[in-house]
Amino acid sequence: MEYVGEHLLPGKIGHFFALLSFAASFVALVAYYKATTAKTSEEESSWRRMARAAFGLDVLAVFSVLFTIIYIISHHYFEYNMAWEHSSKELTANYLLACIWESQEGAFLLWTMWHCILGLILIRKAKKWEAPVMTVISFAQLFLATMVMGLYFFGAKVGINPFILVRQQMADAPIFQRPDYMSFPQMQDGQGLNALLQNYWMVIHPPILFLGFASTIVPFAFAIAGLWKREYGGWTKVALPWTLFSACLLGTGIMMGAAWAYESLSFGGYWAWDPVENASLVPWLIMVAGLHTQVVYNATGHSLRITYFFLIISFCMVLWETFLTRSGILGESSVHAFVDAGIHAQLVILVLIFFIPAFILFIVRYKQIPHIVKEEATDSREFWMFIGSLILFLSSMFIIFSTSLPVFNLLTKKKWTIGDDAPFAYNRIEIFVAILLGLFTAVAQYLKYKRTSKDYIVKKIWLPTAIALVISILISAFGGVHYDTYGTGFLVAIHLGIFAAVYAVVANTTYIWSGLKGKLKAAGPSVAHVGFGLMLVGILLSSAKKEVLSYNTTGINLNFAPETKQNPMENITLLKGIRTDMGKYWTTFVSSDSVDPLSKTTYYHINFQKKDGSRQFDLYPNWMKSTKGQQEIAANPDKYHYWDRDIFTYISATDNPEQKRDDTIQFRNYPLSLKDTIYYSKGFIILDTVLVNPNNEKFHFLRSDTALVAKVTVFSKDSMRYTASPAFYLKDNAPVFLNDTVFAQNLAFRFNKVADGRKVELGVKESSAMIPFVALKVLEFPQINILWIGTILMIIGFIMSIVWRRQQVELRVVRDKDKPAKAASREKVASL
Repeated sequence: MEYVGEHLLPGKIGHFFALLSFAASFVALVAYYKATTAKTSEEESSWRRMARAAFGLDVLAVFSVLFTIIYIISHHYFEYNMAWEHSSKELTANYLLACIWESQEGAFLLWTMWHCILGLILIRKAKKWEAPVMTVISFAQLFLATMVMGLYFFGAKVGINPFILVRQQMADAPIFQRPDYMSFPQMQDGQGLNALLQNYWMVIHPPILFLGFASTIVPFAFAIAGLWKREYGGWTKVALPWTLFSACLLGTGIMMGAAWAYESLSFGGYWAWDPVENASLVPWLIMVAGLHTQVVYNATGHSLRITYFFLIISFCMVLWETFLTRSGILGESSVHAFVDAGIHAQLVILVLIFFIPAFILFIVRYKQIPHIVKEEATDSREFWMFIGSLILFLSSMFIIFSTSLPVFNLLTKKKWTIGDDAPFAYNRIEIFVAILLGLFTAVAQYLKYKRTSKDYIVKKIWLPTAIALVISILISAFGGVHYDTYGTGFLVAIHLGIFAAVYAVVANTTYIWSGLKGKLKAAGPSVAHVGFGLMLVGILLSSAKKEVLSYNTTGINLNFAPETKQNPMENITLLKGIRTDMGKYWTTFVSSDSVDPLSKTTYYHINFQKKDGSRQFDLYPNWMKSTKGQQEIAANPDKYHYWDRDIFTYISATDNPEQKRDDTIQFRNYPLSLKDTIYYSKGFIILDTVLVNPNNEKFHFLRSDTALVAKVTVFSKDSMRYTASPAFYLKDNAPVFLNDTVFAQNLAFRFNKVADGRKVELGVKESSAMIPFVALKVLEFPQINILWIGTILMIIGFIMSIVWRRQQVELRVVRDKDKPAKAASREKVASL
C-alpha cells in the first residue's frame, strides 16, 4: 500500500546514521584495541590514526541522528512514533528538546552524544593513555549504539528505532489500513510531553545529569587501562581531574533533579527517597569515595586497590541504575521511571558485559596492584579519609539494596519491602552517616599524611571545635528543632547531625586560613566541604522544622484516594472568593485560569495574608492535564521565598474543570419525619430536628421572623460525619430558601416546606458541579536556602579543585620534559 502524506526521507537518513554509528564504533574499538596491543610505535601510530578517523565518523553519525530527530519533531512529522508519542504542536521550542530525552531511545542518544564529546577531549589530552582508555569508551559506544538500532535478529529485538513510524508500531490498528491515514484527526497532533516534564528544569537537568553519568566512564576507563597495561599507579594523577569532573557533574545533576522535584512534584519537598533519585545518588556516593582514596594514593601510596574498586563499581552502578529505571521494574514505585520498552534482556547484557570482565580483570591483577603492607596510622589524614570513603560506600550499598528490592522480589517470588514509611527507613540510617561524614570532613583536613602529633591537632582544632559547639548549641536551644515524630532517640540524632554539619562548615572555613594560609587556588576541597556541610545543615533544618500550615479549619474534609497518601486534615479546602483561616495566614482562592487557550495548564490564584498585616503575597500553583490518554492531572507547586524560609504550596484536589458544565441536576424531594433516613450514593442522611427562628453563629433570625431550619447529619461510607442546615423563611410574604451544601460529598440541601402529617419536605441534590473549590497543601521549609547555597558552594569547590589539579598535571608534564634537557646540561657541564 502506498501511503499519502508521509515524509519518509528524514527517517531513512536518520536510521542510516544510527547504523553507521554502530559500524564506526566497532571499527574504532578494534583499531584502538590494536593500537593498545601494538608491538612497535609505528604499528601503534597507524592503528591510532584509523581509530581516530573511525571515532570521528561515529561522532558525525551520532550528531546526525540527533539533528534528524530534532528536525522531525520541530516539523511535527507525526507519522514518526517518537514525534507522535512525545511531542505536540502546542509545545514551545525548549520543550521540544525535552521530548527527546523523555523517550528511551532519546535518553540513550543523549548519553552517547556526551561520550562523543568526552572522547574527542580524551583524544587530545590523554597522551599515552589514549588507546586503552578510548578502547573502553569505544566499547561503550558500540553497545549504546545497539540501543537505537531497532533491528530484529532471529526474532529478538535489539534496541529501539527512533525513526519507526506510528503505523509500524501499531500495525493492527484499523486506521492504518487506509492510505490516507495522515489526514485523520488522530494524526494531526501528537500525544504531547508528560505534564511533569513541562518545567524549565527538565530542559537543563537531564543533559547535565547524563553528562555526569557519561563522565563516570572516564575514571573507569583509566582504571581498566591501568590494569590492562600493568601500569597500576601511573594513571591516577592524570585521571584525578576527570574523577573530580565526574563527581562535580553528577552531583550537580542530582541537585538539579532535587530542584525540579521541589518545583514540579507534589510529594512536598526536594527529596523523597524515590527509587530513581536513589539510583542516581548511589554512583555519586561511590565516585566521591573513589575520589578521596585516589587523593590518598597520590599523596601516600596507600589505598590504590580500593581506588580501583570504587571507580569500577561506580560506573557499574550507573549501568545498574540504567537497568532499574529503564526496564520497567520500578514503574510502580517511582514517579519518573520508564516503562518496559521490550529491551529488558538487552539492559541486563549491558550491565553484565562491563561488570563481569572488569571484575575478572581486577581480581586477576589484584595481587599485582602495589600495596603498602604497613597500615595507615590512626592519627593520619589518609586513615580517616579511607574510613570516610568506606562509610560512603556502605551507605550507597544500603540505598541500592533497598532500591533493588523489586528485582530481588522478582527473582525470589517474595514481597520484601522497606516498610510503609520509606523516608524514615532511609533517614534512620543516613542520619548517622551524615553525623560521621560531618565529623570526618571537619577533622581530617587538619591531620597530616603519615602521622600527626597530638599537640599539633589539639592546637589546630580546639578553636573551630569550640565555635561549632557554641553555634550548634544555640541552634538546638533556640532554633525550634523539636521534631519528635520518631521519638527522642531520632531527635537526639538530628541535634548531633546539626553539630557535625556546623562543625564541617566552621572547621573547613578556618582551615582555608590556618592550614592553607589563605592560598585560595588550593582551597577547592575545603570550599567543597564547606558547601557539603551547609547542605547537611539545610537538609536537617528544613526537614526537621518542616511545618504543615494547611491544617483544615473549614470542616470540609475531602476523600483522597489511598495512593495519594494525603491526610485530609492537612489539606485545607478553600471555596472560591471566601477568605479562610489558615493558622498564621488568611488564604483566599481568588480565581483559576489558563493563560494560553491551547495550554492544558490551569493556574489557581491563591492570596495569602499574614494575620498581623505584615505581608501579603500571591501564589499560582497549577494543575496540568495529563497527556497520552491518561485521566490524572499533575499538580505543579508554587512557593514564596522569605529570606529564611519558603512557603511551599500545591493543589491536592479541586472541582474538575474538565467536567464543568451547566448543572442540570434537579433537587429530589423527600417528605421526612424527625429521625427519618434517606440514602445517597456514598452513604445516608438523617433529619435530626427542625429549629424555629434560631439565633446562633450561623443564623440571626428574630422572634418576629417566620424561619425554619432543618438540622441534618450526613454519614458517609468512610465513617465521616457532616452536618448541614438548610433554611426556609418568608420575606415580604415571599418564600426565601437558604440552601446548604456538603462539598466533600457533592450534596446540596433545600428546605422546601412543611408537608402534611407534620413532615418536612427536604430537597436533596447530589452533583459534582458545585461551587468551585480547591484543596490546598501548604508547607513551610525553614532555612531551605542554606541547602541551595551549600550546593552552589560545593560545585564551586569542585571546579576550583579541577582547575588546580589540572594545573598540577600540566606542571608535572613540563617538569618531566625538562628533566632530560637538564640532565644533558649537567653532563655537559661535568665534561667541561
